[in-house]
Amino acid sequence: MRTELSDRFGIDYPIFGFTPSEHVAAAITRAGGLGMLGCVRFNDADELDAVLDWMDANTDGRPYGVDIVMPAKVPTEGTTVDLDAMIPAEHRAFVDRTLAELGVPPLDTGAEHAAGVLGWLHSVARSHVDVALKHPIKLIANALGSPPKDVIDQAHGAGVPVAALAGAVSHARHHIDNGVDVVIAQGYEAGGHTGEIASMVLVPEIVDAVGNDAAVLAAGGIGSGRQIAAALALGASGVWMGSYWLTTSEYKLGSAAGESMSTIQRALLGATSADTVRTRIYSGKPARLLKTKWTEAWSKPGAPDPLPMPLQNILVSEAHQRIVASSDPEVVAMPVGQIVGRMNEIRPVADVMADLLAEFDAAAARIRDSAG
Repeated sequence: MRTELSDRFGIDYPIFGFTPSEHVAAAITRAGGLGMLGCVRFNDADELDAVLDWMDANTDGRPYGVDIVMPAKVPTEGTTVDLDAMIPAEHRAFVDRTLAELGVPPLDTGAEHAAGVLGWLHSVARSHVDVALKHPIKLIANALGSPPKDVIDQAHGAGVPVAALAGAVSHARHHIDNGVDVVIAQGYEAGGHTGEIASMVLVPEIVDAVGNDAAVLAAGGIGSGRQIAAALALGASGVWMGSYWLTTSEYKLGSAAGESMSTIQRALLGATSADTVRTRIYSGKPARLLKTKWTEAWSKPGAPDPLPMPLQNILVSEAHQRIVASSDPEVVAMPVGQIVGRMNEIRPVADVMADLLAEFDAAAARIRDSAG
């Protein structure tokens, strides 16, 4: 499973693993892939800096990268107080009423809760880039497409390539024009922010559209070696996997002390591939989430329309904290792709990677045999 990207990034396998957990990201890197740490949960630069120090010390000198959330167009931002004042009262009332109906208790004022809302702000995302470039990262990816041109130039000036997610051919060409090095062709099946075209159609379209101008990673609906083989057969140079790492044993975000698995993981283990929904309630932009009582409440008659980013993030930030603290798997608010139907047990990252490689080899052998 070696491609040109393996050599370019100094990794054993062209498997790029996105995760908000530094423990999972480091484990992916140690297992031969490229761990990509999601930065949006970090409220300030010092917090991210400390975590990247940990990554430097726990990746055995192997490469890793970071994922930021930054629109190409620089938005007009006020203070968080200004933004907070822009949220309609009826939206706040709906959230409060829904949480009460779902039996979600208020936050324990004596416990620490990471709001994570500032990470969605453009200015904070820029600080994430500044901090990340002080560490030996090998790739910066942007979840909202091309970052601003000056950010791309800043990364290139530090010798770091830039990747951007694309849900359509037009997005991919725009990324190339802006100087992006790696296009992540993310299909409709994917978790989090995603477009409307399925991976089987999207990946070869983008491969053909970008030609030799950039490498292409396939994303969306990938959770087996067979699917990795299919992605390479479609012309991709590697895969970008996010959802599949959520049920690894290294993923501890949202876990209460002493719990063997998090509330989020308990919800994911019981889900099928039909148990997701694409909605704007998480961030203000279309994103695929696990279908729960929380997502269903937003689709009922009388529910307000989600607000634009970042106002929706601010509106639901405390609600998400309360939901996590409630330990109720029927209420969680979690981005995840349709591959959730294959995420049926908690396993170490190394075991997941070993299975992916074995399945890939078996699939490649079947293709060779059928062609012979």
